[in-house]
Amino acid sequence: MNAVHYQALRGEQIRARLEPMAALRLEVFRDWPYLYQGTLDYERQYLDAYCRSARGLAVLAFDGEHCIGATTALPLAEAHAEMREPFERSGIAVADILYFGESVVLKRYRGQGIGVRFFEEREAHARRLGLGRCAFCAVDRPDAHPLKPADYVPNDAFWGRRGYRREPELVCDFEWRDLDQPAATAHSLTYWLKNL
Repeated sequence: MNAVHYQALRGEQIRARLEPMAALRLEVFRDWPYLYQGTLDYERQYLDAYCRSARGLAVLAFDGEHCIGATTALPLAEAHAEMREPFERSGIAVADILYFGESVVLKRYRGQGIGVRFFEEREAHARRLGLGRCAFCAVDRPDAHPLKPADYVPNDAFWGRRGYRREPELVCDFEWRDLDQPAATAHSLTYWLKNL
């Protein structure tokens, strides 16, 4: 394994890396807790919001030439309506919040500091933009779900150590098709927040 190196891209620069990012998201999101049966077309469409935002950010991690991790961020005010809705419903202004898209890292590279680096890069981006809060949402799954791996360890402790707090009243809903389902169903995701 080569030393992991990183590439930070902003706005339209992200478009040059859409394909590896989309493929990586599809691979990682097949696992618990997402169980996501997605398509490259949808991933390209979803990631386009980060390309169109002049304040959008993508950070990619590479082992040699192979993309092994990626994360995204953009101001919540520029994010998809479903992401803004819980804040707007609760009367929380979105103008001061940087939304973190999902971080995806291939399994064999986890636990090597890539996730920490992704948080550092996104928080630094928020500060550069003059934003005072960061937020991301995580999939809610029941503990008794039949596809939950017996050895699964949630990221809650990691996120807590980074200074994020789960906000149970801030929940958004997205539809996607689970691997074991014939059609798309609704999924709840709860936000985690941090004041910088």
